[in-house]
Amino acid sequence: MKKLLFFGFLILGAASMQAQKAEFGLKGGLNYGATGDYESAQEGAEDFASNFEEGGKNKTGFHAGVFAQFEVLGIFLRPELLYTELNTEYSTFDYKVQKIDAPVLLGLNVLGPLNIKAGPSFQYVLNNEIENSPFSIGDVEDEISVGYQLGAGLDLGRLEFDVRYEGAFSENTAFGLNEMASENFTVDSRPSQWILSLSYSL
Repeated sequence: MKKLLFFGFLILGAASMQAQKAEFGLKGGLNYGATGDYESAQEGAEDFASNFEEGGKNKTGFHAGVFAQFEVLGIFLRPELLYTELNTEYSTFDYKVQKIDAPVLLGLNVLGPLNIKAGPSFQYVLNNEIENSPFSIGDVEDEISVGYQLGAGLDLGRLEFDVRYEGAFSENTAFGLNEMASENFTVDSRPSQWILSLSYSL
């Protein structure tokens, strides 16, 4: 977590020194997608792990946080720091993930209020758990993992509407345990999701 914050402050400092226009504000919105892609299962957990293999039902989560935007000649850098909750529904249980997201996007104003943006998204998992099941999920393999976001926004003065897709560059394995605390299966905690946001510049 300290590495994530340090990286964010470094980007903010470097960008603010070069920007012709700087904005800071609040943002929040909805996430729609699923997490918990199946990786492997050991003996005794195949039936339970098959729920992951069949795939989960996309559900709506939410995010809220802050952003900064630094613009030079129609090109902008937009770092964000967000709290995100995701909940994927499987046939007999739910898989919930709570995390801190830190996307760092490079964008371009293309036509009037319309812009496009893309870049890496850093993820720090605060908690991931299976609900309504004798199985549980342990810590993820990597404390911080990197995915990507790409999308478009509509800038209406202090307000901006934004839609993005988020995917992963690599897996971030979480280890499943039964009631006896023995390792039984592994899943990928990185989400694949659509993100709809409303931002307000202060």
